[in-house]
Amino acid sequence: MAFVALGLGAALAGAQERTVESIVPALAYGATCSSALELRNLGEKPAAVEVEGHRASGALVGLAGQAGITIHLGAGERGSYKLEIQEETGGAWVKVRERVRGAGPVVAVGAVTECVVANQLRTVRREVAFATRNPWYSSEAAEAQGSLVSLINTSEHAAKAAVCYSSGGLFSVPGGSRPSAGLQPVCSTAFEVQIPPFGSREFPAERDGSSHFSLKTEGEAIVLEMLRPVEIDVKVYAVDSTIKFGGEVPGGR
Repeated sequence: MAFVALGLGAALAGAQERTVESIVPALAYGATCSSALELRNLGEKPAAVEVEGHRASGALVGLAGQAGITIHLGAGERGSYKLEIQEETGGAWVKVRERVRGAGPVVAVGAVTECVVANQLRTVRREVAFATRNPWYSSEAAEAQGSLVSLINTSEHAAKAAVCYSSGGLFSVPGGSRPSAGLQPVCSTAFEVQIPPFGSREFPAERDGSSHFSLKTEGEAIVLEMLRPVEIDVKVYAVDSTIKFGGEVPGGR
């Protein structure tokens, strides 16, 4: 029995440690809005996570009332945390890292954004998102009226985004292996932007009466999400989890 116990202990000790990263995007702050990160330890033992907060510019920002980035949670404990942001923004975000050895992660991650509009408190949830390489999105503008596409470059290297707004014209592209091969919209307005390390940007899904919108990216770890307005003419957005973004495009853009 002693031999079995020692063997099991050696196996557990030799289990390779890995890091699970969760991204919580589109956190709003300012005179009328505030966001809170929510953490809950679902395990039966104490757990610790690292919380890395960022402004839309990519700059690091601390947690209010916390001296460092490490949060310790007892078994079953919950916690709520806010970023130290006073300026108006809807593009703040956090990366939560949990170091796991053996079993899977035990800390549930989420957030809530609250905004006061016309003396009414509007609350929307922010769920965890995960970064992918070179994601893309293309849709008719009517399907995303009033919406924004949120882009976060979660890596320490710069990323690129190419945006196209079309008024309905199409042109033919010779066949190929890329998902975008075939008939393509003629861009009435098009531009490219560079996203700094850890920076975020938001792009309206319609512009000047456009009928089609597409966004292609180049970056190793990018989060894309569709933000839909909670109510017309109210600048509060909820994540549309039904939107599916394209995966990696072979060879980049």
